[in-house]
Amino acid sequence: MQKKTLAIIGAGVWGTALANLAAGNGHRVRVWSRRCSETLEDVVAGAEIVLSAVSMRGVGAVISQVQSLPVSSNTIFVTVTKGLDPQTTRTPSQMWQAAFPVAPVVVLAGPNLSKEIEQGLPAATVVASKDLAAAATVQAVFSSSSFRVYTNSDPLGVELGGTLKNVMAIAAGVCDGLDLGTNAKAALLTRGLAEIIRIGTNWGAQTETFYGLSGLGDLLATCNSALSRNYQVGYQLAKGQTLQAILAQLEGTAEGVSTTPVLIQRADQQGIYVPISYLVNRLLQGEITPQSAVEALMLRDVKPESKPLAD
Repeated sequence: MQKKTLAIIGAGVWGTALANLAAGNGHRVRVWSRRCSETLEDVVAGAEIVLSAVSMRGVGAVISQVQSLPVSSNTIFVTVTKGLDPQTTRTPSQMWQAAFPVAPVVVLAGPNLSKEIEQGLPAATVVASKDLAAAATVQAVFSSSSFRVYTNSDPLGVELGGTLKNVMAIAAGVCDGLDLGTNAKAALLTRGLAEIIRIGTNWGAQTETFYGLSGLGDLLATCNSALSRNYQVGYQLAKGQTLQAILAQLEGTAEGVSTTPVLIQRADQQGIYVPISYLVNRLLQGEITPQSAVEALMLRDVKPESKPLAD
């Protein structure tokens, strides 16, 4: 394909890994962070693809900055942030689309532990957009012999899969930190996926998306790896550490910590039953112990499984 010019906003491990993938394919890549000597305007100028790899708390500010710049109407915006805006409960792609209503917005998400990507280990991801041509362009930019990229037409589902599994990863870390065993972990992840589907379809995503790479795939990767920051939060909480101490030691942001209360807020508003997320939220707020959270899950009323969306 014709070589593209990319502006990657955010120089963390994931933004850097994606920059290296695109550069390895011969594309022109410029990376910007708050510590960068170049201005954001210089980095974005002439970029055909602008990729946002900032944490959720920085998304709004970055969008405002980019809005003030002379960006081409043909620019493709890509977001890899996983979270929910606490003010509006919007996803990052919804925020970018609201700011640039006629521009194509693409979501990139999947079972992608950035340290493994940097090591060149094989992985796969999904790029999703209502604009399939834009998704195909992004697919070509990042595809390599070790990084397989699929397209999808359900950006909300792809984004929510990557966002909501962070909440489940905290629960999975607790499960392992308490040494509850493989049976308990399997039950947790199965019911966690059902909860993610219940939330996602209520918000308008497609059920089948959550059985793909950005749903089930990301859930399995994040809930089974010590490389996951969200998993580490749950694991260390189960070992008796305080949330404040855990977050101070983490390399990067555990987005599930800030996602969980926003998810609960919206679930309460819309009457969505989210027992696992609810207990993770209480745990993060210091209202219950990890042991009490497990007991509360196990003592819920018995019911038939019947279908994936059953409570």
